[in-house]
Formats: sequence, structure tokens, C-alpha cells
Amino acid sequence: MPPLSETDRTKIDQGSDAAFYDQPRFVTHADDGFCRRLTEVYDAALDDGDRVFDAMSSWVSHLPPREYARVVGHGLNGDELDANDALDEWFVQDLNRDRSLPLADDAFDAVLCALSVQYLQYPGETFAEFDRVLAPDGVAVVSFTNRMFPTKAIRAWRTAGMDDRVELVSSYCAAGGLAVADLVRGRPEADPFVAVIARPE
Repeated sequence: MPPLSETDRTKIDQGSDAAFYDQPRFVTHADDGFCRRLTEVYDAALDDGDRVFDAMSSWVSHLPPREYARVVGHGLNGDELDANDALDEWFVQDLNRDRSLPLADDAFDAVLCALSVQYLQYPGETFAEFDRVLAPDGVAVVSFTNRMFPTKAIRAWRTAGMDDRVELVSSYCAAGGLAVADLVRGRPEADPFVAVIARPE
């Protein structure tokens, strides 16, 4: 799949993402079946002692119970991140304005991105940062369903079907230096479930 064009990157609401997410919402953006399935996928991918980066997170991370060495969250609303008991630390950053993560190389065993990939306007650069902070034997898990804030999702995502969205995320991984290792799909309840699992090339 070719890189995103400027038209592909456009959003209906071109205003500030930081302003849009300024007020906390405290919603999960998916039904209970999706959330349970995501925790199961994480349970298979993660181990005790892992260092986890939860990118584009909120007030819940869907992590299974583990003795993690470190869990760092990132998002656009500090109130939501502060309410997330799974996080040891967190920071706020708009990845559509600044793709450079304030994190060290090879600092994490897992990079997770749940229910938010549809908002990235420069996914290749962002996924390259995911690859940079991921240990050579680490794993990235990018999950999504068909729900979104349509005014903030990029045009390429809004106009795509679920199969095309899988291809989009796979192309983001490739652009960032990650190789897709597995794909988990299903419909545990009403919401379709997709998790793209990738590893450093």
C-alpha cells in the first residue's frame, strides 16, 4: 500500500487535537467483548517483568494482571491518564504535531496502541518511533474496531472497510520497520475485533 497522501491525512475537524481531547470522557470506545478479547491478546503477548509503553492511552489500559517492570502511558488527556491505575508514569503529547517520543531506544518489551490508530496523520513516522523504543525481541500490538470519532479520524481510515484498515495498519508497521507476525480477528460481541501483532524486523 502506498504512503498516505495529503488527502488521506485530512480530517473533517482540522482544529487542534489537543483542544478536542481537553475534556476527559472516561469511555472505553468499544464494547465489553472487545475489551475482554484485548486483555486475552495482551495476556498471550506479555510476560512478568515486561516494560510496557501504552501509546495513545486513556483511563484504562486493558492489561492482564502481571508484575510489570514499568508501564508508561501516553495520551492527550492528563485527567484520564492520571486515573489509569495501570500506569507507573505518563505524559501528554500530540503525535500529529510531534512524533518524537521522549523515551530511550530499546526501552520497552511491548508497545501497545488500542483503539486510537485511526487518528494518526503521520503513522509511518509514529510507528518508526514505536520501533525505536521497542527492544529487538519486543512486540507491538495495535488493536481497533469500527468505532471512532469520525470528525477526527483521517480520511483514509473513514473511507476504508475493516479489511482495508488491516492493510493500512500493516503498511504503517512496514513503514516503521516492524514486521507483522500475527493477526487476531473476531466479533466477541457486537464490535468487530482486530489486533495486528508486529515485531522489529
